[in-house]
Amino acid sequence: MSKKFLPTIPFDKPTDPKIFFDRRKFLAGAVGGAAIATLPSSLWATTKEEILAPPISRPEIFPAKRNEAFKIPEGLRQPLSSRLSAGTHNNFYEFLPTGAGPVWQRTEKFEVEPWKVEVTGLCNKPRTYDLDDLLAFPQEERLYHFRCVERWAMNVPWTGFPISKLLKQVEPQSDAKFVRFTTANRPDQMPGIAESNWYPWPYIEGLRLDEAMNPLALFVTGVYGEPLLKQHGAPIRVIVPWKYGYKNPKSIVKIELVSSQPKTFWQVQPHEYGFLSNVNPNIPHPRWSQERSYWLDGQQWFSTPMFNGYAEHVASLYPDAPTTPQRPLRQGQIAR
Repeated sequence: MSKKFLPTIPFDKPTDPKIFFDRRKFLAGAVGGAAIATLPSSLWATTKEEILAPPISRPEIFPAKRNEAFKIPEGLRQPLSSRLSAGTHNNFYEFLPTGAGPVWQRTEKFEVEPWKVEVTGLCNKPRTYDLDDLLAFPQEERLYHFRCVERWAMNVPWTGFPISKLLKQVEPQSDAKFVRFTTANRPDQMPGIAESNWYPWPYIEGLRLDEAMNPLALFVTGVYGEPLLKQHGAPIRVIVPWKYGYKNPKSIVKIELVSSQPKTFWQVQPHEYGFLSNVNPNIPHPRWSQERSYWLDGQQWFSTPMFNGYAEHVASLYPDAPTTPQRPLRQGQIAR
C-alpha cells in the first residue's frame, strides 16, 4: 500500500458514506485502495444493498457517542479499516466453515429480530433479555485494534456496552468463576452448520469472570456507527481486544455463569490454542509465527504487540504470560 494513502483519512474517523459508495472517490481516498481495486466487479453492484445494509433499524441509538477514553493503542494508530474490507472478510463458521471470506454472501436467511439472550447459572437474578433490553444499556462507540489468529488485523469502531454492566445486573454468586457463551444454532438459516456436521455445534466460548469484568471487554451491538451487520455477529457479539478473534463469539443466545472452566468449541476438537488465547507474539502457532501481523487493508506487515497493544490494561491478569520467544510448537500441540 502506498504511503500516499495514509494522510487522506484520519485514523479515528470512519469513511464518509458519500465517498464510500462512490467507487472512484473511494479508491482514490480510502486506505488500501490498491487492494480494494482488485475486488470482483460484482461486489460494486451490491455494495450498499447486500454487504453493508444493517439488519435492524434503530436511528434513536446509532450512531452512539464515542468514548474518547478508549483509543487505538500507541503504535497501531493507522487509519480505521475500511467498512468494505471489514464487512467482506470475516470468520463466521456457522455460515462459512472453510475459514475467513465473504460471509455476507451466505447470511440472507439469517433472522436477527426478534432476538433473546438467556442469562443463567450462578447468579442471583437470572433473566432473559430481548433485543430492546440489550439496546437499553447505554451504548457507546469505542475504537479497538482487532487481531485474528490468522495474523490479519483491523482498527474498527465498535458500538456496545461493557460486559460488566450486564453481569452486575444479574449479580454473580461467589462461586461463579467463569462466563460461558453459547451462540445461535440454526442450520436452516446458517448454511455452514448444515455443511459441517463434524463440528461440535453450537459454538461455545468462555472467559474467566475477571476477564469479563475488565473495562475493555465489550458486548457489541453496532459497527461503523450503525447496527451490527450479520457477518459481524448481529445482533450481539463479544469483543475482547487483547485476545484472538475466535475468542469473540458472535450472535450470542445464552450466557451462563459457572464455577469451572467451560470446554470451548475449539477445545472440543484438535486445536492449537487453549482457553486463554491471548495475543502474544512469544507463543507461536504450530504452522506460523505470531511475531508479525498484517493490516487487512493493504497487507502491510508490522510487529505484533503483547496482548494486542493492551498490556497496560490486562497484563496484571496474566503474571505468568511468556515474555520471551517460546520454542515453536509441533502440530497438534496446544498453546495457552
